[in-house]
Amino acid sequence: MDRIKRPRVVIVGGGFAGLFAARALRRSPVEVTLVDRAEHHLFVPLLYQCATGILSEGQIAAPLRDVLKRHRNTEYLLAEVVDLDPPRRCVVAERPGGELVELPYDYVVLAAGVRQSYFGHDEFAAWAPGLKTLADALDVRARVFGAFERAESATDSAERRRWLTFALVGAGPTGVELAGQIRELADRTLRAEFRRIRPEDARVLLFDGGRAPLVAFGPDLSAKAAQALTALGVELHLGSVVTHVDQEGLLVRGPSGVTTEYPAATVLWTAGVEAPPLAAAVAKATGACRDRAGRIRVGADLTVPGHPEILVAGDLMSRTGLPGVAEVAMQAGHYAGRRIRQQVAGRRAARAFHYVDLGSAAYIARGRAVVSAGRLHLSGPVAWVVWLFVHIAFLTGFRNRLGAVLTWSLAFTRGIRRERAFTTHMIDTRRDVYALPGAARRPGKP
Repeated sequence: MDRIKRPRVVIVGGGFAGLFAARALRRSPVEVTLVDRAEHHLFVPLLYQCATGILSEGQIAAPLRDVLKRHRNTEYLLAEVVDLDPPRRCVVAERPGGELVELPYDYVVLAAGVRQSYFGHDEFAAWAPGLKTLADALDVRARVFGAFERAESATDSAERRRWLTFALVGAGPTGVELAGQIRELADRTLRAEFRRIRPEDARVLLFDGGRAPLVAFGPDLSAKAAQALTALGVELHLGSVVTHVDQEGLLVRGPSGVTTEYPAATVLWTAGVEAPPLAAAVAKATGACRDRAGRIRVGADLTVPGHPEILVAGDLMSRTGLPGVAEVAMQAGHYAGRRIRQQVAGRRAARAFHYVDLGSAAYIARGRAVVSAGRLHLSGPVAWVVWLFVHIAFLTGFRNRLGAVLTWSLAFTRGIRRERAFTTHMIDTRRDVYALPGAARRPGKP
């Protein structure tokens, strides 16, 4: 097949789904353009370890150009896709600096992922960052370690307690893992490093509107996760809804309907996701339906109904029964790439996408984890070892794996966390949002 006439495939997103789609097309007679607004592939399941000083950003992020350098038919473009034009079969991307470019396609794989959702209260983001990107992890890292520094220099006891209070909203895997790591950080890593405060006196509060943490893991593992968190000293506030967040802390409506104020200098948001603006543009251009989180509903073959050339994979796709986890993204991305490969070769298209559940794992603290894989339910040290090997296997790049193993050996055996560099500018979490038009104010205050 003439190189000039090769079908053009545009992959939007360099996460798990996009990368696995590119891999499936690696030896196909197509021209692939992978577009992402970040220059790296991010191993999102370990973001919380970057945020709590165990792993460096380089150990969980691999440059896309390096990852794709042996993909001779693949080109990488640093840009953000902002629109889709199905009649003309092109995507519109914005390069750094604001320049718009059009990328023609014969097939397009939309794998742009999702972002943090504040359930209609985007003003909370100034005080309660999420954990979806590398920038988020570095921000959270500065806030967490900076809070101990601010507590050390505080002269007022109430202010010191506020800086030593960490509130996490959302008891899914990220919230549970962050809570466990902050607790372990205070109890082990920082215990002997300060002179005026006792880091182990820090409070870690975990809020969730549900009745249990890690509900997707089933009642047994959920209960064991709750026991492990409680044993670590994490304070669970279940059946609770956060109604307001500001620089003073947060207001929470408990199971009884009573609203309580919790002074906390560090609030981290790990509850809920929503689709990026691209999803709305795609729906408008194609007539696709979206779910409550704004994700694009797809057919059994992961295509947008009426548009067999447009496939959606990863967290951006919505299909009943599929959880928003990395394994789904990997399998969906591979399926999308394989389907295009078969169509280009003139073979019968792949059957409907079928997700094979290989299990889920959540790390809580050293020697504490939960693993769910079919009928196999593990917790404690055995689950922790399984978690360790699974994450080593899926880390992208040999150097990433080797670096992670060496770093984990220090963190797990001696409690050492070397990745915690920040500056005074980075730990200043107060932002003058109240001066902005329409900024939210705490109920009852002018």
